[in-house]
Amino acid sequence: MKPTGTSTNNKMALRIIDHGTSEYHQMVTLRNDILRKPIGIDLLSDELEKEKDNLMIGAFEDEQMLGCCMLVQESYDTVRLRQMAVLNTLQGKGIGRALMQFAENLARDHGYKKISMHARKNAVGFYEKMGYCKSGNEFIEITIPHFIMGKKL
Repeated sequence: MKPTGTSTNNKMALRIIDHGTSEYHQMVTLRNDILRKPIGIDLLSDELEKEKDNLMIGAFEDEQMLGCCMLVQESYDTVRLRQMAVLNTLQGKGIGRALMQFAENLARDHGYKKISMHARKNAVGFYEKMGYCKSGNEFIEITIPHFIMGKKL
């Protein structure tokens, strides 16, 4: 049985999203709008098909998605955080922090010892505040600068 999530305040609920549901389609739209369209790239259907085994997380107010992320297994003890997105009008309001804390707890519950990610350069400061550390040099991914970051759980 999957955990159903927890609330961080009276209005916002965090929960696991199942692939193919209406919540998942909201997640795809949010990721496209926040992460891909600004750089001229769309999520492709073959990319989405590969997400079936990922742990997908959404932050909701009523039934509207405010933010999302996903966890992808990298090895027996490491999970990779991907596709973190929060509505532009709500960034800086604690939604990303709540998503990260929920994702970390979920990763721990599944037995992972470390979270890694390819963090966009403009988001490094946020992840550092959450306890993540950069490793290696800046690199270009999907046309923008990134850093590998990680944290032991």
